[in-house]
Amino acid sequence: MGLSKLVHDFLADSASRRPEKDALFISGRWHAYGLLEEQANRLAGLLVSSGLAKGDRVALLLENSAEYVITYYAILKAGGTTVALNTENTAEDVAYIVGDCDVRFLVTGPRLFAKVPKPSGAAAPVVFLWSASVPAGADGAAAAPVLLPEAFSGESAEPPGVRGVDLDTASIVYTSGSTGKPRGATLSHLNIVSNTRSIVDYLGLTSDDRIMAVLPFHYIYGKSLLNTHVSVGGSVVVDNRFLYPNVVLQTMKEQEATGFAGVPSTFTILLSRSSLRTMAFPRLRYVTQAGGAMPPAVQKEVAEAFAPARLFVMYGATEASARLSYLDPADLPRKWGSIGKAIPNVELFVADEEGRPLTAGREGELVARGSNIMSGYWNHPEETDKVLRNGLYFTGDLGRMDEEGFLFVVGRLKEMLKIGGNRVSAKEIEEALHEHPDVVEAAVVGVPDEVLGEVPKAFLVARMGAGTGLIEELPRFLQARLAPYKIPKLYELRDALPKNEAGKILKLRLK
Repeated sequence: MGLSKLVHDFLADSASRRPEKDALFISGRWHAYGLLEEQANRLAGLLVSSGLAKGDRVALLLENSAEYVITYYAILKAGGTTVALNTENTAEDVAYIVGDCDVRFLVTGPRLFAKVPKPSGAAAPVVFLWSASVPAGADGAAAAPVLLPEAFSGESAEPPGVRGVDLDTASIVYTSGSTGKPRGATLSHLNIVSNTRSIVDYLGLTSDDRIMAVLPFHYIYGKSLLNTHVSVGGSVVVDNRFLYPNVVLQTMKEQEATGFAGVPSTFTILLSRSSLRTMAFPRLRYVTQAGGAMPPAVQKEVAEAFAPARLFVMYGATEASARLSYLDPADLPRKWGSIGKAIPNVELFVADEEGRPLTAGREGELVARGSNIMSGYWNHPEETDKVLRNGLYFTGDLGRMDEEGFLFVVGRLKEMLKIGGNRVSAKEIEEALHEHPDVVEAAVVGVPDEVLGEVPKAFLVARMGAGTGLIEELPRFLQARLAPYKIPKLYELRDALPKNEAGKILKLRLK
């Protein structure tokens, strides 16, 4: 991977080694490293000449594309801080984030231009638009945008020469906001570079690797796929048509992807709505899963469906630049449900409320320490103090460690149910539900009860044809798997469960 110390060095170093190498595949064509580097340099020059000062925030409102990759690295080359926006955000969401971190520039495309906030005074961001013209009827941004790439075509193909250090802020990544307004995790170049190196290490990535990217780059997991592969001079294959999973799988096969990454919902869709089990991927060597807990029963299905490719179960957080732990595929058959052990250069352990490590078998909060941990939440010191204490990051996840040092997530501290004086993990109930072959997805929440205070309610997505008979069957099915007080008293079938961009179920919307 070299000695890159700044995130944009990933692109520069790989382009200098092999400028002709295929870096990115999108919409039927490959883009070489040399071309991406040249365009990123030109855009960086335009940002500097347009008044971008070191540390200024620049928002990206773009789908996965060559334009995204160019813009992302260009902002960093110019000394700016990237603020990647979820393309599914409403115009109101976009306006909130733009205002929250005082965005100076915003880069978008024609399809998303209408979500750009209307100017309101001198603080309105300058808008750059990847398009030959302003879309007809677009009424989101009243100010005339600067059109790319025309505007930077005359800029130098050399980097602008902005000097940076690894403690400079590289990205502000906003959390999903499932429990309120989103908060921006502030990540330095050091945070991201350190985490990238660790991921490259345990996955054994080389320039021969090609990742099939269906996760959005604005999401911390998607961002890590981009950075890890660019850092080693590998290739990224993008297909934004996951609504048609067989189309994506065909692209993956044709482009000879060596890796695939997904969140639990990604794999649920592939298992239930695609021809995954009947397809072969000769060059695929590994699959990674993160973005929330995946029940052991589903893990087994995924491992079987992708075999002989190796399944890496991973655990992380936006606040940790992506990754905190992984389970080596060799340990998977005997450690189903485990998140493994800490990645290289990270400490991850089970601790009490003061951050003191607990012995094997005891439950406590998962706590981490490492150079990948954020400096805090942008403009939210009180929220920062809740999760960063004494040099430790408190994840909010309840966990335990077994006698061999393997870690398990028991549940979210805020998702523990209190049923008649008993503390019950919603995750434990969900995993039991997932063992039924007709349950595709499950989410358990606590609902008020006059006698017990709270009882579990299960929201379910069933396999096609299962029908209401499933609800009648489940209480009997769960008797052999759960204590009586843990068995849901209420059930509700849904066509789909609400999720954020990370694939995590938004339980607050179920209550």
